[in-house]
Amino acid sequence: MHKNSVTRLRQIVKVFVTYGFGFFVGSKLNKNQNSPVNLRKAFEELGPTFIKIGQILSTRADTLPDAYIEELSKLQDSVPIEDFTNIDKFFISEFHKTISDSFLFFDKDPIGSASMAQVHDAILNDGRFVIVKIQRPNIAEAMHMDLSILSRIVRLTKTRLPDTVIDLKDAIDELLKSIEQELNFKNEATNLVKFKNLNKNVSYISSPYIVEEFCTKKIITMEKIVGFKIDDAENLVKNDYILEDIGKKLALSYFKQIFEDGFFHADPHPGNIIIRENQICYIDFGMMGSLSSSLKNSLNKAILAIAYGDVNMLVSILMSMGIRQGYINRNSLYEDVDYMLSMYLSTSLKNLKISLMFKDIFDITKRNNIQLPKELTILVRGVVITEGVLSKISPDLALVDMIIPYIKSHNKNLIFENFNLDELLLHSFKFLRDSSSAPSKFIELSDSLISGRAKIQLNHKNLDQPIKNLHRMVNRMVFAIIISSMIVGSSLILRTNIGPKIYDMSIIGVSGFIIAALMGFYLMISILKSGTL
Repeated sequence: MHKNSVTRLRQIVKVFVTYGFGFFVGSKLNKNQNSPVNLRKAFEELGPTFIKIGQILSTRADTLPDAYIEELSKLQDSVPIEDFTNIDKFFISEFHKTISDSFLFFDKDPIGSASMAQVHDAILNDGRFVIVKIQRPNIAEAMHMDLSILSRIVRLTKTRLPDTVIDLKDAIDELLKSIEQELNFKNEATNLVKFKNLNKNVSYISSPYIVEEFCTKKIITMEKIVGFKIDDAENLVKNDYILEDIGKKLALSYFKQIFEDGFFHADPHPGNIIIRENQICYIDFGMMGSLSSSLKNSLNKAILAIAYGDVNMLVSILMSMGIRQGYINRNSLYEDVDYMLSMYLSTSLKNLKISLMFKDIFDITKRNNIQLPKELTILVRGVVITEGVLSKISPDLALVDMIIPYIKSHNKNLIFENFNLDELLLHSFKFLRDSSSAPSKFIELSDSLISGRAKIQLNHKNLDQPIKNLHRMVNRMVFAIIISSMIVGSSLILRTNIGPKIYDMSIIGVSGFIIAALMGFYLMISILKSGTL
């Protein structure tokens, strides 16, 4: 390992151990209640890479407990501004010309500075106002080194985060992919163009244009959007905007992105939504969510199932969307979904939050050994943020008030979308053919029951663990009885003082006590380690 890597490894290990996360480099698991806070502090101390890792992890409600999600969401980029000389050199290395030659004006002081990049105001030589997002020099190498070190640590340790099913090796691999995508600004440019094309016919939605001349993997230049942040209610009202109208258009726009386009803004916080010239302008397309056609259709059907209170349909959709992580008790899943639907359908729509409904669905699937696609966790985060924005500008407007009518109106023909006349005729023929043999089958069954030839086959499932626990319990009882017998027997031998002696005490009796004590300690330690005392 390179000398710099060794130094960085020592620093990472030291910080993790300092904040009580020694189990990352050892085998003991820390279940301290302050672990989420300490993890956030450790990430903050370790710098940009770990801040970005924490921010990405905070979007994964399916793998981390709520306490960790809440704490990691507080992570903020607190990095020094990059010296402009370094920025200019970096620009030259990308475009082979200086900033002064490329722009009529370029503000040396960034308007925003984050862990991976900083943003500058600029004016093109043709007079257009733009913003230039420039990646920090050497940040890619530093992040790759940190992730490589983390990967090495994880390979050497086989542990998990407390109270979660997250596999650290898989998490590191996924983080590497996510950061690779964010480090390549070409992805953001592609996302912006795709979003713009999908919403070109929506009059009230806008997004900045890309200046391709000044775009590379590490620099992106786009139109500067000047307007009011969507939560700046005071200025919006002063400029004759109707807040309720903005709220409805924002909700409808987000529904379209999810349920029609399958391509949505994953970070729609107020800083990324600007109101300009009666349009809602989305900016910052570094984090986008994408849904496959099948997942998008399943999501539409799931909302319809919730709207109509169809428990069977929702259970089937959840099982088809998710990945099985173990044995699934369909009855238990049905009861959980039925209880959730009955609870929500009896609640006033005004008091119902769709983000909480999604969270309950995630809890139900996790409890029933079903892992939903990670795309849905990004979606839930976006919905939560959108609900928060709506609560600020239009508190009386509820997403659930609009989502169900929206889905119903856009899925009127859903029942007929897979209709196939040939299949209908084939199934009808099979039904008629099987129906004709039903009377004879019924008579055959009756004869079998009357004559005692009928058999019922029972298949027990998921009994391995209870049987193992029963064996463990019986073994401990037998072990305890043997220990008790040895104590009683040794006591009788010492009382009669028979056999070889040492210091006028029976060696057999003393040996029996020692062996019984050792066996007792072993039994006590095994019970304490199992955590079932």
